[in-house]
Amino acid sequence: MKIAIAQINPTIGDLPGNTQKILEMARKAVVEGARLLLTPELSLCGYPPRDLLLSPSFLEAMDIGLQQLARDLPSELAVLIGTVEENFKAHKTGGKTLFNSMALLEKGRVKQVFHKRLLPTYDVFDEHRYFEPGSEANYFTLDNVHIGVTICEDLWNDEEFWGKRSYITNPISDLAILGVDFIVNLSASPYSVSKQKFREAMLKYSAVRFQQPIIYANQVGGNDDLIFDGRSFALNRQGEMVCRTYGFEQDLGIVEFDEVQRDLQLASVAPEYESEDEEIWHALVLGLRDYVRKCGFSKVVLGLSGGVDSSLVAAVATTALGKENVLGVLMPSPYSSEHSISDALVLAENLDIKTHIIQIGELMQGYDKTLAQLFAGTEFGLAEENIQSRIRGNLLMAISNKFGHLLLSTGNKSEMAVGYSTLYGDMNGGLAVIADVPKTRVYSICRWLNRNGEIIPQNVLTKAPSAELKPGQVDQDSLPSYDILDDILQRLIHDYQSSAQIMAAGHDPVVVDRVIKLVARAEFKRRQAPPGLKITDRAFGTGWRMPIASKWAAIKNSYHQVFSLRQ
Repeated sequence: MKIAIAQINPTIGDLPGNTQKILEMARKAVVEGARLLLTPELSLCGYPPRDLLLSPSFLEAMDIGLQQLARDLPSELAVLIGTVEENFKAHKTGGKTLFNSMALLEKGRVKQVFHKRLLPTYDVFDEHRYFEPGSEANYFTLDNVHIGVTICEDLWNDEEFWGKRSYITNPISDLAILGVDFIVNLSASPYSVSKQKFREAMLKYSAVRFQQPIIYANQVGGNDDLIFDGRSFALNRQGEMVCRTYGFEQDLGIVEFDEVQRDLQLASVAPEYESEDEEIWHALVLGLRDYVRKCGFSKVVLGLSGGVDSSLVAAVATTALGKENVLGVLMPSPYSSEHSISDALVLAENLDIKTHIIQIGELMQGYDKTLAQLFAGTEFGLAEENIQSRIRGNLLMAISNKFGHLLLSTGNKSEMAVGYSTLYGDMNGGLAVIADVPKTRVYSICRWLNRNGEIIPQNVLTKAPSAELKPGQVDQDSLPSYDILDDILQRLIHDYQSSAQIMAAGHDPVVVDRVIKLVARAEFKRRQAPPGLKITDRAFGTGWRMPIASKWAAIKNSYHQVFSLRQ
C-alpha cells in the first residue's frame, strides 16, 4: 500500500482555496499509485482558526465543504481530512460543542470520523477553549491493513521519553495494544529552531518502544505570527527514517507499507539543513511571504538605517517577495553618520531594491520650535531622541497609507525584550519580521547570508550598533554588550532561570537586576507591538501572557512560568 503525505499550505478560513490544494495533491497521489492520502490537522480550514470556530456560519460552511470534497475526490483514493465535528452530547455532559477531528473520505462519502484526544493549552495553544477531547482510540481498516489515527498532540505524551506524563492517556500505547499495522499522525506543529530534531527523536523513541511504524504529516506555511515548517516524515519499526519531505514549502511525500514485512519501505528523504541560521532564514522568508500574501498585500516598505537589523529584514523581504516589491526609505537626521547612509545604499544596490531619501532635520526643528515653551528649562533627553524615531515612523506610515505597502518593523528580540525601541516610532508596522531573533543571531544569520559573497555590507557587520538619536551614541551606552544581554535573556526567558541562577552562571548581579527590570518595564510596549514571526520556543506573541501592571518582586521558576520583576 502506498501512502501519500499532502504537505499543504492552507490559508485560514479559505475553504475553497484549501479544498483546491487538497484536490490537487489527491490527483498527484493517484498518479503516484497511492491508496491513502494524509492531510494536516484542520487542513480544511487551516490551523489555527481560533475564534472563527465560534461562528455558526463558519462551521456550517466547513460541513458543506467537507461533503463536497468527499464527492470531488478521486474514487480510488481514501483521504484523511482535518476538520471539526459537532459534539452532540455537549448539552447533556456540559462539554465543549466541537471536536478537533479527522474525517476519512472514500468513494464520495464520509466513512469515519476520529477525534483528537490530547488538547494542548500551553504556549500558543488554547484548544480547550474550543474542543472536547476524544475518548476512544482511533483506527480504521483499509484493504485489510489496520491504521491507527492520531492528531498532533496525541503523539506528545510518551512518559518514558519525557520522564513524566502531561496527560492521563497515551494514544500511541492504546493503538499498539490494539495491534494496528502502523500509525499516522496529522499535525499542525508550529516551527521553532531545532524543533524538527526533537520531533524526530521523540517519534523514533515511540516507534522503537512500541514497534510501530509512524507517518507524520505536518502543515506548512505562515499564519499570522506562526510559521509551520512541514518536514513531514515516516519511520519504520526500527525508528529509521524512510521518508522526509522538504521544509518550508508544499510537498507530496510517498511512502510504501509492505504488507508482508509489515513495515514501511525506504523512500525519498529530503536533506537536513546545514545550520540553524539556514533553517531560520527559510522560516523568516516563508513567514514574511505568507503574511504579506495572505493579508492581501504585494509590496512592502521599511526604513533603512544602515544597521544590521534593517539590512537583514530588507534581505528577507527581497527574497520572499522579489526586489520589485520592496521599498527602502532612508531618513537621515543631523545626528546620522555618513556610513548610515552609505551602508544603506550599498545594501540596496546589493539587493537591487528601490530607495528614497527623506531628510528629517527640518521636521525635527519644527518639533523643537513647537515644544520650546513647554520644554523650556529642561535638558535634551529621551523625549527629544524619541521624536526622531516617531517622525520616521509617521513618514513610513504615510508611505504605507498612500501606496498600499505593508510597513515592516525591523526591531530584534533583544530590543523587544528590554524595551530598546520607540512606541509609534521604529515599532510602527504591520509585521515585526525579526522580533523573535536575538541580536547575536541577527549577526550570525547575516554572516551566513554572506557565505558566497557580500549581501550585507561588511561595515554593517563590524561597526558598533547605534540608534543614532544623539551625537556619538552607541547601543552599549544604554545596554550591556549583546553577547552578555542575549545570554541573560536566554536564561531568563527560555530557560526559566531565577536571578540567582543567572548570577551563578557568572553574570554581574547589577547587570542581571537591571536587565530583569527592563524586561518587566517593557511589557506595555510589547503589548502594542505588531505581530512578530515566531522562530523560538518562547516568543513575545500569542504564547506570551505576562501582566503589564504587576509588583511581583522576584523571578521564580514556579510552575515552569517566568514572573517578571516590577518596580
